[in-house]
Amino acid sequence: MLPATLKLCCGITHDHLHHPPGLKLAALAAIQKEVRGLVVRGSRLLPSKIPHYTQRLTGNERAGCPEPDGDNIPSRLSVMDLSYITQGEMALQRALGILQKHTGWQAETVLDTGATVSSAAFPGLGKVFRAEVVLAVPVARLHRELFERIEQMPQWNPTLSRVKVLQRVGTDTLVTHEVTVPSPGNLVGQRDFVSVRHCGRRETAVYLVGTATHVKPLPSQEGCIRAESRLSCIVLQPLAGDPGHTHFTWLLSMDLKGWIPTSVLRRLLPRSQADFIKHLRRHLSAPPLGP
Repeated sequence: MLPATLKLCCGITHDHLHHPPGLKLAALAAIQKEVRGLVVRGSRLLPSKIPHYTQRLTGNERAGCPEPDGDNIPSRLSVMDLSYITQGEMALQRALGILQKHTGWQAETVLDTGATVSSAAFPGLGKVFRAEVVLAVPVARLHRELFERIEQMPQWNPTLSRVKVLQRVGTDTLVTHEVTVPSPGNLVGQRDFVSVRHCGRRETAVYLVGTATHVKPLPSQEGCIRAESRLSCIVLQPLAGDPGHTHFTWLLSMDLKGWIPTSVLRRLLPRSQADFIKHLRRHLSAPPLGP
């Protein structure tokens, strides 16, 4: 319902249409109502940034109101910008709730990776896979490779044929389109994903979250099935006493669409996490490229 509300309100909230302030406020009230409804269904906490963004959209932001720590949002936001930020923040809140679950995880069998992979079921997400490993690189470089340089990821990750940033909202939110290559043996054909990716920070940890979104016009790619990332969250935490090492945790829940045998799917997702970590470690062992 939120995307439809945003589309209806987009013209009203756009400054150049010169609609009366009351109508603009009514539109934003509708957005806030939808956001609250989504939060009740998917997260117990409304991101604290959202009211601040809404103030900016209405043009009623109070002088001297301080920015939240780490807030890198531009001074003017469109309604769709707000929706992307909301989706990213809500995905982060949901991931934080899952990360607080310390029991009920079952070990998955993944060999020769150096990572441990476990899984647990969650309402609305199904099975979530959790991969953990310590990497001998600092958090800042991992953030750069996995977020800032995301379009270069296919250069070192052979499971991706293309990653394109469709839109940037400030420095912490991206809308991306990723295209995979078929799995070995063509057990799973080529997929593409449209996702919101958002970077959040809590104390010393960096959270890179992703969730499926919709962008129009962006038709399905020929030969691809449009799949969805229900939730992805990579946590980068500097190792205590050794900031040159990072504790890497990755939550992943995906809907690959199409018909895939359950036995194949159960092996495929944890295997894909382990392979990603293997390729990432190999890439990081090489000298960094660029600034």
